[in-house]
Order: sequence, then structure tokens, then C-alpha cells
Amino acid sequence: MSNTFENAMTVVVTGVAMTTSAVSANATIPLDSSGNVPKYIRISASASSFVRIGNGTPVAVATDLLVQPGDAVILATCGYTKVAAIWVSAAGGAVFSGAGSVQVSALENA
Repeated sequence: MSNTFENAMTVVVTGVAMTTSAVSANATIPLDSSGNVPKYIRISASASSFVRIGNGTPVAVATDLLVQPGDAVILATCGYTKVAAIWVSAAGGAVFSGAGSVQVSALENA
């Protein structure tokens, strides 16, 4: 289980992928190898996407975190269990990104 972000991080469990479209998609954040919600996750996208984490059924919108293709973000989960994503143009963004894939991995201390 990941306790802090000061140590080396690793990925040891299968993540989750969502296909982005004009409608916000959501998925459950993958659990860590101990079966717990991880403290940190890594999110990457193949096309510009807006993402948010939350509980219940989060809905991604144009004011959420922008994840660019080829980049990745590392977020503290704060105990949240869901992640949502939508493609940029569908959320009212100025740049058309088209459908893509958003991938989420649980991070753990090495």
C-alpha cells in the first residue's frame, strides 16, 4: 500500500481504461495489491481529456483537470473511489481531441 509519495512508486496491479466520447465515462479506481483504495493514482490519456475523481457517479466537465496526450498526472485519491473522463471537444473545449483512451493505474511504494 502506498503511504507517501516520497519513495519510489510502482504499478503491480491491472489498471482500468475508459474510452472517452461526447458523454462523460466513469470507472472504479483500481484497488492496490492489498485490496484497498490506493493513496495515489496515475492517469494518462491518448487524446486530450478532462478528468475528475469522486464518489458515486462523477461526471467530467470542461472545468476539470486537463490531461494531454503523452503526458500523465499523479493524483492523491483522498479516499475517492471513482474516476470520470470526457473528450475535450465534447466538454466545450476549444480544441477538438476526438475519442481516446484514459488509463488509470494504482501506485504503490516500491
